[in-house]
Amino acid sequence: MIELRNVTFGYDERVILEDISFTIGESESAIIMGPSGSGKSTILRLLLGLNYPQRGDVLIDGMNLNQISDRDLEEVRKSIGMVFQDGALFDSLTVGENVGYYLFEHTKQSTEEIETAVREMLGFVGLDADQVVDQLPEQLSGGMQRRVAIARALLATNPKIMLYDEPTTGLDPQATDLILRLVNKLTEEKGISTIVVTHQISDAFFLADRFLVIFGGRLIFDGTIAELRDSDQPQVRAFLAPYRQSLELVESKGFRPAQQ
Repeated sequence: MIELRNVTFGYDERVILEDISFTIGESESAIIMGPSGSGKSTILRLLLGLNYPQRGDVLIDGMNLNQISDRDLEEVRKSIGMVFQDGALFDSLTVGENVGYYLFEHTKQSTEEIETAVREMLGFVGLDADQVVDQLPEQLSGGMQRRVAIARALLATNPKIMLYDEPTTGLDPQATDLILRLVNKLTEEKGISTIVVTHQISDAFFLADRFLVIFGGRLIFDGTIAELRDSDQPQVRAFLAPYRQSLELVESKGFRPAQQ
């Protein structure tokens, strides 16, 4: 579903990603981790076709983004849902207008049909439509805003792929748990291929059994949680040192707690 082949990207003389290659299969969930400035969010921009590599190829469902027309790129983007760290909701629109924005702007569905779809999607992400549909984003908690952003992404694109950039940053533990459960729910119930970029390492262990570690613009690790625990890469071991107890606990349980 997702493939990077020997991708190198940078600005002027500054190299941000160097010779990155990996694939993410259908319905697979993967975490991209690494220190700040290592190039994690840049990978998401490449997958959305917002940037193009200087070398290498970016493929989405077999389509090479380097070689397709702008019209075909728009079609590819319709298969991708993106949730940003701050939710990126429209402040001046209600929750209902945010979630239904794409349908209002780009389809001929009636207002009643869109409102029904919006309410169903809010319910899917665990929100009471009667309580939130007419509220503005600023009236919601951070966790609720993230769930509204996920609902909007799902209703806009009916995605095959979901990309999350720091989805739990700044949230309290209860809101974090709700978002983790929702991400897993989408992967499992809808068969969506998922990439989560996060600094919240303890959360990452609950979301996937595939981990990619970027360090200095290079992919230095790609493997399971058990392989991550046992990695002898000095950079990987140093990066994970504060979280090793959590990693070993999750791996020993054999499940992702957010699913329970």
